[in-house]
Amino acid sequence: MTTKDTIDLGEFRFESGESIPSLEVAYETYGEFTGDNAVLVCHALTGSSHVARRPDAGDQTAGQARAWWGDVVGAGKAIDTTEYYVVCANVPGSCYGTTGPASTNPETGEPYGTDFPPVTVGDWTRAQRQLLDALGVGRLHAVVGGSVGGMNVLDWLRRYPDDVGRAAAIAAASRLDAQCLALDTVARRAITSDPNWNGGHYYGGPEPEDGLARARQIGHIMYLSKASMARKFGRRSAGRETVREQPPDPAAAFFPYREVESYLDYQAEKFTDRFDANSYLYMTRAMDDFDLSAGYESDADALAAFEGELLALSFTGDWHFTVEQSEALAEACRSAGVDVAHHVVESDHGHDAFLVEPEKVGPPLADLLEAGLAGRSITDTADEEDEPEEFAPVHASLFSE
Repeated sequence: MTTKDTIDLGEFRFESGESIPSLEVAYETYGEFTGDNAVLVCHALTGSSHVARRPDAGDQTAGQARAWWGDVVGAGKAIDTTEYYVVCANVPGSCYGTTGPASTNPETGEPYGTDFPPVTVGDWTRAQRQLLDALGVGRLHAVVGGSVGGMNVLDWLRRYPDDVGRAAAIAAASRLDAQCLALDTVARRAITSDPNWNGGHYYGGPEPEDGLARARQIGHIMYLSKASMARKFGRRSAGRETVREQPPDPAAAFFPYREVESYLDYQAEKFTDRFDANSYLYMTRAMDDFDLSAGYESDADALAAFEGELLALSFTGDWHFTVEQSEALAEACRSAGVDVAHHVVESDHGHDAFLVEPEKVGPPLADLLEAGLAGRSITDTADEEDEPEEFAPVHASLFSE
């Protein structure tokens, strides 16, 4: 059983104190709700509610060509939709069906643009809680998310600790480090410096596609590791048949158009066709703003009321959200008396590993949902004697060598 729908939650007040008269939330559900089997999946930065494949939708939903986690969520998959009632909601500020900057302001009849209120991860969590209330879902069997979706998971644990039994924060952290904050800043400046941005009120006119393209290219570099880029592209030329539409400067025509350039240009072109520049600004600011300890004495204090189980899952080649950051989260849980396991996955795919290596992500998730942290694929590497070798240094950074 699958459902694709939009619900109007009515007036919504954001953490900024501003409000809008109507918040519509786009969501999809998979499976049948039996009262205690609900699993909330939180999407990453540019994801949507379309987390699993939908035969009735031809797998073309919410502007995305395919389900963003279709190899992990579905019938017979790690998050098995024949056993669990899976809910995934597009978050406020995005552009895949939930109210955001591109949506029409009912008070003016025009798109909100940058008049849309600032959005936080906490606003996402509160909107999800209201959606689940409307669906008749109380306590969640589990909440799962990767990247900023993992931050969304952590916010659930501090905001609604009694509403979650098990949780998985995948390739996530308690907060962004300074390097990632800096890169996000440059990405946003690329958008706001585009001559077509027009203060965010570009709807109905030329859009800031060049700025959004550059922002996405910066993002893609962040999501890959040094090793994966060397393997995928090296220094190879893209070939005689692959030519830039127009060299960026006269001298560029003399030099080879490399595979890595071609890849970044291709990804940027695809992205500008499906995503809104203002939403990129809003979503990255929400991610940058998140700090698990905000309003508390520490991360441990923020998580102390959670009595369920948390799986922190990290990847050795990920320099966006590092193994060390997941271990720091796990240590905060241990200090707070929260049941936790930190599962480290050997991978050189970088941050994208949680999306492109379902065979490594799926087993620990399936075991968490079925048996909790006692699941056979889940190990807490911090308890192993060879602990120092388990945690990769941040040498995989594209900018550290």
